[in-house]
Amino acid sequence: MKKRWTLSRIWEFLKLNPKIFAGLLLVGFFALMALLGQIWTPYSVTRMDSTSVSLAPGLQHLMGTDNFGRDVLSRVMNGLGITILVAAVTVMIGGLIGTVIGAITGYYGGIADAVIMRINDMLLSFPSVLMALLLISIFGPGTFNVILALGILFIPSFARMVRGEVIRFRDRDFVRNARLQGISDFRIIFVHILPNARISILTAAAIGFNNAVLAEASMSYLGLGVQPPTPSLGRMLFEAQNYLLNCPWYAVFPGVTIILVILGTALLSEGFKELS
Repeated sequence: MKKRWTLSRIWEFLKLNPKIFAGLLLVGFFALMALLGQIWTPYSVTRMDSTSVSLAPGLQHLMGTDNFGRDVLSRVMNGLGITILVAAVTVMIGGLIGTVIGAITGYYGGIADAVIMRINDMLLSFPSVLMALLLISIFGPGTFNVILALGILFIPSFARMVRGEVIRFRDRDFVRNARLQGISDFRIIFVHILPNARISILTAAAIGFNNAVLAEASMSYLGLGVQPPTPSLGRMLFEAQNYLLNCPWYAVFPGVTIILVILGTALLSEGFKELS
């Protein structure tokens, strides 16, 4: 009989896995900050104030203002939400499609597996940044197109990982018993095999999320991602590069936010690896 996840058991689990605990704290904090930024911000993210240009951080503006007098905290809160949304949807697209491809090819094998995996390996051999730039040049700049491009880009890595996990489990006794009972292949794959690979899938998702955050920031920095006036952490870094002497906080706070979000998910991935 499976044990229920009570609050006391969850607390014991977190104490035994400090990396997961620390990762959840960081990710949870910034997730709440991003969610709040979509509902409320101290100031308008687009309102310019000529009387508050390049103000240093203080009680009125906790993270200061930029060269247009816009509140940096408000823009970080709102831009963080855009960055997390892009990264999360990207991982969902790449993870879901990649998992289905990897599970089917790994379970059945044969010629289809060999052909699909060779195509998969060919796509993985290209530098991810160059592939993303190629896809963006085809689809055009914009938030939706960045999600689509990065989602396609992450499919091969998920497919390769899931395929390896399915091959590892497909000849185990519990899978053979399921076949003897006449259970369908679909149920064997998605109910019996994949749940046993959940730690590897969670680890890959955390790593993919980090890569997506960096990729989105890079695309927006280059002007190919989120378009003005919508704030984005990468776009804010681009706008701040010419004002590092006048208002360095405009680059520091978005940059530190990106680093801490990546640190949080990196801690989660390391914690998940230790569980496997």
